[in-house]
Amino acid sequence: MLEYNGIKIKWLGHDGFVLEKNIKIVIDPYRISKPIEADLVLISHNHFDHMSPDDLKKVSSKKTKIVAARECIDKLGDIACKEKIGLMPGDEKTVDGIKIKAVRAYNLDKINPDTKKPFHPKEDNKIGFFINIGGTTIYHTGDSDPIPEMNNLQPDVLLVPVSGTYVMTVKEAVQAVNAIKPKVAVPMHFGAIVGSVADAEKFKESVTNCQVHILKEEQ
Repeated sequence: MLEYNGIKIKWLGHDGFVLEKNIKIVIDPYRISKPIEADLVLISHNHFDHMSPDDLKKVSSKKTKIVAARECIDKLGDIACKEKIGLMPGDEKTVDGIKIKAVRAYNLDKINPDTKKPFHPKEDNKIGFFINIGGTTIYHTGDSDPIPEMNNLQPDVLLVPVSGTYVMTVKEAVQAVNAIKPKVAVPMHFGAIVGSVADAEKFKESVTNCQVHILKEEQ
């Protein structure tokens, strides 16, 4: 676990995280082993390893608010929740005192050999989340390559993929850090589908302009 300005940041594996400071926020839960009582759930896009019905049922209840990419909203019909809020890139919403901005997330050169299109096309309007918790900012990029929309966001904490294949490679993640300018970076998107701890370690070795924390998976 990483604690930053009183915010506890736990990695659930893959792209999943729990952020906790007076409120419990769960992002993109996937293959979690134990239920989590979330106040707020964030879903970056509609792929099975981010919008997982089985996992969402473990974290969402009638008191939970779900904030998701607009493409997800119609697919959340049987997930218990208090409210569903769909966001398009650029949208901003304050939920229970938490300021959330949707940042576009897409591929530049990661092409699906079956469809001949990017795994995460720009036109799908998939998103990452720029989250402001009491003045501390955390940016979860979602599944993305380094893109202009990320430049100079300057979050306190950056949650960034490192595995390649569907998202940015280690080298590209280092480029993203240089462009985004966070104070702390946490690698993600490894160990479940593609990527390994070795990718996270190579990323840490390669970043020179901010702290890097490799978190252990917690459930």
